[in-house]
Amino acid sequence: MNKKILHSTIILLSFLFLVSCSDKKYYPNISTTTSPEGTNIFKPDSASIADNYKIPEWFTDAKLGIFIHYGVYTVPAYGSEWYARRMYIKGDPVYNYHIKTYGPQDKFGYKDFIPMFKAPKFNADEWVKIFKDAGAKYIVPVAEHHDGFAMYHSAWNKWNSYDMGPHKDFIGELSKSIKASGLKFGVSNHRAENAWFYNGGMEFKSDVQDTTISLYGARIHRPEGKGMTAYCGKYPGSTVKSRQNWLKSTFELIDMYKPDLIWFDWTVGKYPFQPTFYKFLAYYYNNARDWNKKVVVNTKVGYGDNIQVFDIERGKSNKIRKYPWQTDTSIGTKSWSYTPSEVNKTPDHIIDDFVDIVSKNGNLLLNVGPKLEGTITNEQQYVLHELGSWLKVNGEAIYSSRPWVRASEGNKGTSGYMTDNKVTKYNANDKRFTTKGDTLFITLLGEDEKSINVRALSKEFSENVNIKSVSLLGSNKKVDWALTSKGLKINLPSTFPTKYAHTFKVELSGIFYGNLQTEIKNTSLLANTYVRNSTDNDIKRQITCSLDGKNITKSVTIPAHKTIDTEFIFPNLSETKHKAKLKIGKYSDNVEFTYKQKQQK
Repeated sequence: MNKKILHSTIILLSFLFLVSCSDKKYYPNISTTTSPEGTNIFKPDSASIADNYKIPEWFTDAKLGIFIHYGVYTVPAYGSEWYARRMYIKGDPVYNYHIKTYGPQDKFGYKDFIPMFKAPKFNADEWVKIFKDAGAKYIVPVAEHHDGFAMYHSAWNKWNSYDMGPHKDFIGELSKSIKASGLKFGVSNHRAENAWFYNGGMEFKSDVQDTTISLYGARIHRPEGKGMTAYCGKYPGSTVKSRQNWLKSTFELIDMYKPDLIWFDWTVGKYPFQPTFYKFLAYYYNNARDWNKKVVVNTKVGYGDNIQVFDIERGKSNKIRKYPWQTDTSIGTKSWSYTPSEVNKTPDHIIDDFVDIVSKNGNLLLNVGPKLEGTITNEQQYVLHELGSWLKVNGEAIYSSRPWVRASEGNKGTSGYMTDNKVTKYNANDKRFTTKGDTLFITLLGEDEKSINVRALSKEFSENVNIKSVSLLGSNKKVDWALTSKGLKINLPSTFPTKYAHTFKVELSGIFYGNLQTEIKNTSLLANTYVRNSTDNDIKRQITCSLDGKNITKSVTIPAHKTIDTEFIFPNLSETKHKAKLKIGKYSDNVEFTYKQKQQK
């Protein structure tokens, strides 16, 4: 950046900071565009954003992104990227390790690792080539983690990788390389978590308390305890000062790098962050219009799925979600950043999860943790290589695909937050479905069978089915198959094109009925189902959903070669066992569940 541009940027950021420090609650005067002539159609409220924003097709088509956790925490490389917090918590194994290895915290604090962070072998182009070869379509390096150390040339946070440590603008170099490679560029910003991250270290006056607030955060008290409640709690980093710092750092990243995607951790989704977050969304989305870009925001907690992309950490959805969503997880099972004791997932484990995620309208953001020197471990490179090789054969069923009327048959595997370290053993009858128009892709998560049967194509779940062709992706050999009243039977070959999941491509026509999907939200049951019309004519159907015998019937028209989603809401659930039932002509499905109000607290 030349001196003139840098000077202008500093002036702009200073102005935003002064405005953000207004004594009016939530500093409402902050600008939502960088220029008077900007389009400025987004206002800082959910209704305005929902009316004007749509998740871009590039994200829905991309399916695979790469996350990168690399920073000062790779110097000690012990425990996890939370070393900076845990080293100040008495009794924690990291606290004891730090004293044994580096000395007392008041003599050697976290800031003293910064001069040891050099990254002599970091090469942005080499990283990006590895990720692109793995099949990734977007890359999201961490711009600032909870530790408050910026991995870019920050104008307001002096604790940054350009002015100290390695003296490199990692985000700038990666941005340039990623964009040059034709991939989408994102950043993650964890500044919101910095406010409480070091509070255990406030006892060490010569380190934390005597160091500028910009590294160790705008201190708030957060009591220790078990589970995520101890970290999120009731007041998640929510001082006015911490929100001002978060907004400044996020605006800075937007202005400097024009990212296609910005990822946030959980704090921004909790009260009282909402007004601040809507100001950010308006600023980012308005600027993106000025740049002529379609952009994406990822968050874990709160807000509507139609104004940003919902993210499930280290887990998967249990159903097809209406809006695109994302799993963020790591190749490593222990940490997001590099540690020598890391245990990495196998390619088979990751590919099975990936296929499951895509079948439910999701993307996978897969993390790597580079070593201190700036290289990616051989173990994680192997996983990325195997993933890329698999996608070269099976990518037709993944990229630009959409969910079918149902996600799966057979073993559903794990779902929910923090569940994906568990390995699920699948066989060939454990299937996942994706589609492109009237082409159905059936991906088998195992191969230890002589034949499979796809029940979803039986007369029980479909009408007027006609199979035009069946082929195996990556193979020119003829597939032996037969359509019966019980479904599509496929005899499996003795060898497959890849070592992992295997995909059959089916060209077909007919009418296909999805399963009943349910979700409890507040005190209501939300139910839905999908119907696919892969014929040349519009069709009409009556769809009835009932809860404990109470019926709701909807008459729907399904256009030719289209899928529709029909939704039902049953309010005021009672604390008891319930049975929901779906009926479309001769087809039916049901779900039984027990509702307890405490589940919603």
